[in-house]
Amino acid sequence: MLPLIIGYLLDLIIGDPQGFPHPIRLIGNIITKLENILRINLNNEEDERKSGIILWFIVVGFSFIVPFMILYFIYEINEYLGITLESIMCYYILATRSLKDESMKVYTSLKNNNLTEARKFLSYIVGRDTENLDEISIAKATVETVAENASDGVIAPLIFIIIGGAPLGFMYKAINTLDSMVGYKNERYINFGRFSAMADDVANFIPSRISAYLMIAASFIIGFDYKSAYRIFKRDRFNHKSPNSAQTESVCAGALNIMLGGSNYYKGILVQKPTIGDNMREIEIQDIKKANKLMYATSIICLIIGVVILI
Repeated sequence: MLPLIIGYLLDLIIGDPQGFPHPIRLIGNIITKLENILRINLNNEEDERKSGIILWFIVVGFSFIVPFMILYFIYEINEYLGITLESIMCYYILATRSLKDESMKVYTSLKNNNLTEARKFLSYIVGRDTENLDEISIAKATVETVAENASDGVIAPLIFIIIGGAPLGFMYKAINTLDSMVGYKNERYINFGRFSAMADDVANFIPSRISAYLMIAASFIIGFDYKSAYRIFKRDRFNHKSPNSAQTESVCAGALNIMLGGSNYYKGILVQKPTIGDNMREIEIQDIKKANKLMYATSIICLIIGVVILI
């Protein structure tokens, strides 16, 4: 319980300092190096799929076993030292402050009427093309990112930490990182990254739905439109190619009475997507702050429930 609380508070206070050594970046480097090794002498699609599965098991196994063994031996030496180290690990796993900071960079740029800078900051946190987006489209994309990542960047890691401590939290982050690096449906990764993409969908299936219900509760507590949040969630939670991404996006859209989703350009190609929510009002840049407020409230509710469970 203590590492969970301390790690969460450290994340809120410190965030993710740029250039600071980070174990998630280490996982990313391992994925890149292993991919290069495993791609040697691949002859067909079946070889690509098998190599992708091998990559997944090596990275996910490493990400769980290493922190587990480290903590096991440290706790054997001294309990307080173990709590300290696991708290730091939990801090690395969570991304509440980082998600807020990155989205607020876009908000500040829009507030200063600097669309060029806003597009640049937005490009760091979304996959779509940002060069030609106007103010409303930038704000919408930022709100969508906060809403979606509230689940896989904040609530899901909290859930895995509650279940299995920092080792299980790192295992989840490895699954998530594998999907973000190789889980694409393009020529390079359609076979090699297929298992990673499927595993990420499975790992996030329950957490994304828990996140949605927690976000509905948060909407009620902070005075947002919780009735609309629930209604849009029930109606639009599957309006995405991913079975999980629209779960929290639909809640956020309903809570703020805005429309999210819709078609966007990715590397110059128009990708058709359904909309999420009702167009009750035009999106404003203030909605970025509201989305962050909703994300924070949701994470606090999850933390409180986790502490109660662990007590």
